[in-house]
Amino acid sequence: MKVLFLTHSFPRGPGDAAGSFVLRLAVALREEGIDTSVVAPATRGVPDHAQLESIKIERFRYAPRRYETLAYAGNMATQFQASWSAKVTMLGFLGAEFRCAVHARRSEEPDLVHAHWWFPNGLVGTWLSRMSNRPLVTTLHGTDVRLARSVAFSRPAFRHVLHHSAAVTAVSRWLAAEAQEVVAAPAPIVAPMPVATSLFTPGGERSHDRLLFVGRLNAQKGIELLLHALKSIPDTSVSLDIVGDGDDRAALEQLAIGLQLGDRVRWHGALPQQQLVNFYRRAAALVVPSIGEGLGLVAVEAQLCETPVVAFESGGLPDVVQHDRTGILVSEVDAAPLAAALVSLLERDDRGASLGAAGRLHALATFAPQSVARRYADIYRNAITTSPQ
Repeated sequence: MKVLFLTHSFPRGPGDAAGSFVLRLAVALREEGIDTSVVAPATRGVPDHAQLESIKIERFRYAPRRYETLAYAGNMATQFQASWSAKVTMLGFLGAEFRCAVHARRSEEPDLVHAHWWFPNGLVGTWLSRMSNRPLVTTLHGTDVRLARSVAFSRPAFRHVLHHSAAVTAVSRWLAAEAQEVVAAPAPIVAPMPVATSLFTPGGERSHDRLLFVGRLNAQKGIELLLHALKSIPDTSVSLDIVGDGDDRAALEQLAIGLQLGDRVRWHGALPQQQLVNFYRRAAALVVPSIGEGLGLVAVEAQLCETPVVAFESGGLPDVVQHDRTGILVSEVDAAPLAAALVSLLERDDRGASLGAAGRLHALATFAPQSVARRYADIYRNAITTSPQ
């Protein structure tokens, strides 16, 4: 079987975190006898025709280089909502992706198209599917569903993609339920993305007082609440490593200074996945203060390293963290209860080691590339069998 992936986020080189789970799924599908090729946006310094881990990639130009800012920044949906120039650029994006996808369909002759995120790739996927008479599978990752919920005029397009997909998957139970609340459509199949189980492993000496955050620095990720929670922890030796970048970094750095946390917070910027491993292994806990997270793959990565996870009971995170079994879930989204949960964890006799060990077992069983690929292979085969020819 051959499958064509459509995505706006895909690694630009070895170790790049952008869309790394999409690459991981493509590689794992080989063991299921499925060959995958990818259509993704171009970006500066990356060849338009390349291979990564033997996966063929075709990248499309969609604007003059200085205006190609929609992809790889982690905020495509926000840009699209906030800027008319981004909306105009998106028209070029859609047209360029469709042209590249048509070319890839002719050269690769896939049996099925798999679009990651309903917008923009699922929309393009419906055009390609109809033109080529190939079934479409669309995966919802989180930001795309938030777009459909918050922007009313996008809902007809969302409904169009869901109804013209042979199968729709969502990476968490919460996200599947959210999709059904936005538009009336059959329930998406819950099928998460894979995590690098061979990369994220336990090892080394764990700190007793260093917390860790990994992710984009924006409001949805909840770093402001985390900083206020850190300020509330009585033990001033507890520090925080922040790995990631984003538009809110400067404001968050100023907030940390204003809270007199300057010497307790270290800002590391975005790092390749290989460098993340030692951060997970060293941390006393990974804190995931996100609100409405589609799933939270960083929590899975931490669990694979046997790192305790403390997270808000929000979005898809309960699919990853089972309270007091594989981590700690905080039911009230506020700094004070988050601080209390962190203090409770750090005061345990084992400092959460048993939670970390159980979390690793859960992560291996649920998010291993082999099991995820097997799940998607079944979805593909069923979509091909049930689609009208």
